[in-house]
Amino acid sequence: MEVGAEGFARLLPRLRRRIRRAAFVALDTEFTGLYSTFPQSSEPSLFDSPVERYLKIKQSVQRFTVTQLGLAIFSKENSNKYVVHSYNFFLFPSMLGVRDVEFTLSASSIQFLSHYGFDYNKFLKDGIPYMNEVQEKIFRQHLLAGSWTFCSTSAANRDVLRKVIDEVTCWIAVAEEEETMILQDLSDYHVLEVQLVLRQALQNVWTEPLGNKKVMVKKVSPQHRQLLENSSCDPCQMELILLSARGFTNLFQILVEAKKPLVGHNMLMDLMHLHDKFYKPLPESYEEFKRNIHNLFPVIIDTKTITKSMKKNYLFPRVSSLSEVYAVLCSSLNPKDPLWPVIALASDCSRYAEKESPHEAGYDAFLCGSVLLMSAHLLLCRSTEDSVEAHPSFSQYLTVLAEHVNQVNFIRGGVSSINFSGEDAPCHRPPALVVHVQGWPGLNERQIYQEFKGLCHFDVRRLSKNQFILLSNKYKHVRLVLRDYKHHPHLPVSVYRHWRHSPRVNCLLQVSGIVALWSLLAFVLGGAPSCSL
Repeated sequence: MEVGAEGFARLLPRLRRRIRRAAFVALDTEFTGLYSTFPQSSEPSLFDSPVERYLKIKQSVQRFTVTQLGLAIFSKENSNKYVVHSYNFFLFPSMLGVRDVEFTLSASSIQFLSHYGFDYNKFLKDGIPYMNEVQEKIFRQHLLAGSWTFCSTSAANRDVLRKVIDEVTCWIAVAEEEETMILQDLSDYHVLEVQLVLRQALQNVWTEPLGNKKVMVKKVSPQHRQLLENSSCDPCQMELILLSARGFTNLFQILVEAKKPLVGHNMLMDLMHLHDKFYKPLPESYEEFKRNIHNLFPVIIDTKTITKSMKKNYLFPRVSSLSEVYAVLCSSLNPKDPLWPVIALASDCSRYAEKESPHEAGYDAFLCGSVLLMSAHLLLCRSTEDSVEAHPSFSQYLTVLAEHVNQVNFIRGGVSSINFSGEDAPCHRPPALVVHVQGWPGLNERQIYQEFKGLCHFDVRRLSKNQFILLSNKYKHVRLVLRDYKHHPHLPVSVYRHWRHSPRVNCLLQVSGIVALWSLLAFVLGGAPSCSL
């Protein structure tokens, strides 16, 4: 269930087999922060276009890191039964590199996760390393040149290395060639680190891992050392070092190669972190980001997009959080429906069947995949008027979900969803309002926001010196403000009309008027101007 650096390598082959057999994979991530407050303009706004929002989130993704990644692997066993293997992976940036990795902590995010029992000791002490392709390329070059270094600066790691080096140095001074000693009680990370440090510091030693947190050290001649280094059995060969340094990136590559449908909930930020941390640094181009993600994961399903659509088209309660959606769908279960998908947690993941664990990445990934199956079944029943005759296959579920595939929810912005396989469609939302400031000079956006905050929620942007635009995603808020402020003595509000209120249109009209006036004067005073060749 919970996986750290200590046991990740041993688990990787089993994860590969399960992913290859899976119907789909659900994912959730937890971060050290969501939206950066630097610069201040990076907060999401209803005024954001997809490009603007992408650039804002890109700043946050580059500042924060992933603390935990949840993966729920859904495999169809028979008829309508799906067995789920759910995992929590604690992650921490690779320290096998040429320079240290910096990231930011958001106090509110740290407090939020702590409230739900997140174990920061596992994140810091046993986090699985990872690196993207650019970091791997640099590290590979330094390995070839022999100029690699460790970025481990913690006192605990320095103490372990100092103790080992002192112990081996004292031993090797009196040891005979071919004599050996055993280093014990090393973590998986230290097993590799200790070998690399000893080999770099001492030219007459050889090391081999023995398993069970042990490393064998042997005194050898320089000639024998050279022969051993050229052996194909050397556990510290460059590719094995890279495999260890890449850590969780190895599992990311398995997911990419498997091309299984990837399911999430409000997953734009998840996808941006996946791209940045395990693939490549996020590009400046929004369209390039979309192309890259679509090439990595051709089938993406955001359960937030599905449930938003169900609220509009079916009698589905207005709930927002993933856990609330899961509870509503579970209550929709028809005990008389023998075709309803049966979702069973595997025996090694049974804790989630006994206890809710909100905002634990593995649990949220499990909820996400469950919401997908239950939503798809309800939609299939509606589309066939409850005449589903056989146990539905997962491909049938994908067919009924076709309009939602590769549509990722866009929170409060200029589109309702991001289309990863085509152009983004504009959303239909309430009309913008314009506030005309009269008799109150010097008002700013914050003061306008505070004025309307007690009545309803709007995003505010200055239009001109004495005009501000208000945007809301709720029609009832627009109606309330028009009712109460249409004839306000100082802040009259009206519906925004582009041809009437846009500064650019007004400027163009003014310029056109001046040109027309000058043309009229020229005609009256001297006739139409003539030109000679």
